[in-house]
Amino acid sequence: MTDEDVMVRVRGVHKSYGAHAVLQGVDLEVRSGEVAVILGPSGSGKSTLLRSINHLEKVDRGYVSVGGALVGYRRVGNTLHELKEREILKQRTHIGFVFQSFNLFPHLTALENVAYAPVAAQRRPRKTVLPLARSLLDRVGLADKADAYPRQLSGGQQQRVAIARALALEPRLVLFDEPTSALDPELVNEVLDVMKGLARSGTTMIVVSHEIGFAREVADTVYFMDDGRIVEHGPPAELLTAPKHERTKAFLAKVL
Repeated sequence: MTDEDVMVRVRGVHKSYGAHAVLQGVDLEVRSGEVAVILGPSGSGKSTLLRSINHLEKVDRGYVSVGGALVGYRRVGNTLHELKEREILKQRTHIGFVFQSFNLFPHLTALENVAYAPVAAQRRPRKTVLPLARSLLDRVGLADKADAYPRQLSGGQQQRVAIARALALEPRLVLFDEPTSALDPELVNEVLDVMKGLARSGTTMIVVSHEIGFAREVADTVYFMDDGRIVEHGPPAELLTAPKHERTKAFLAKVL
């Protein structure tokens, strides 16, 4: 693929906590408009990889770029220098992040939660942001919950507000970290349905998930991680049906 097609490029990324190597030379490329789903057992490094893409985790070696720009660093000659916190925060406004635990502000209504970041982080006028926030709540099926507080919403509704909040920044990329793992089983589909709609609309998405059905239906590329490495990747029809690597075969045999 050409450089213009690549929205996310991860090259040779390493990350350790003390003696424990969490990421061991990860390479990944995601095209603009593509949906990539990352599967793998707990502790394989999936969430750390996702958090390194928007510099919530600082990598030890290698680099991440989004939209052609290095994330968290600038290059001077052959050396990478970390950006100031203010510059990193500005970069993050182009990368939506949906956490597994919702992370909504409990003292703000659904509408205020969605409107908060564009006003606070992007300095956009509140009067133009509020109609956008209402339309995003409508998009995730929650137009009637604009004035509800998080405690008045189900887990599935809270996660849909969190997705609307991520979209309010009008990001070029949205990262999802196991967005359904904290939900009761009957609430999972309402969140996955919203994500499927995003995928159809051409939103570039990287999703860490255990939802094999979602990966099969929506992903353009599925990555399987184990022990801090991407073991194999490919279209879902290939990887989920006829995996080549023994670790992938063993994992899928347990979850399918």
